[in-house]
Amino acid sequence: MLARMTSEPEQQIGVGTPDAFQRLWTPHRMAYIQGENKPTGPGAGDGCPFCSIPEKSDEDGLILARGRHVYAVLNLYPYNGGHLMVVPFRHVADYTELDADETVELAEFTKAAMVALRIASGAHGFNIGMNQGTVAGAGIAAHLHQHVVPRWGGDTNFMPVVGHTKVLPQLLADTRRMLADAWPRA
Repeated sequence: MLARMTSEPEQQIGVGTPDAFQRLWTPHRMAYIQGENKPTGPGAGDGCPFCSIPEKSDEDGLILARGRHVYAVLNLYPYNGGHLMVVPFRHVADYTELDADETVELAEFTKAAMVALRIASGAHGFNIGMNQGTVAGAGIAAHLHQHVVPRWGGDTNFMPVVGHTKVLPQLLADTRRMLADAWPRA
């Protein structure tokens, strides 16, 4: 799916003025940009992917672990390798709508995610958070989800800064298997 990377500029016909840049094609990102798999409305039956993921097998849904009230799943459009989300099974949009048991399990799963990411990939730090509402950047505002993004010293290189492109070194299925194996056992 990715273009080959060479040290020689490739002849690019029909793309405008030739330049010295190589192109790293990531057509799978177009699905995210165009809103594929986004809910069509605010209800659980309105095509919410976070409601349908738990109906799949762990491998097909990229689920790392399931609890009573929440589950952990890899992000299909990750910022970094290992980027996962902790999601309540119940379709709620706002953090204040969680009950006490859901809130506790969401926090416990977040801690477990950090442990698994440290074991599996040696993460040095994390960005953890929720975007509440579309205006706050939530891609799927109708169903609450908390992001856990692993970070490493020096992980920002020229690609995202200059090329606005992230290079992910591992396939999602391989990342899921690695993190599921490292997930703390209750």
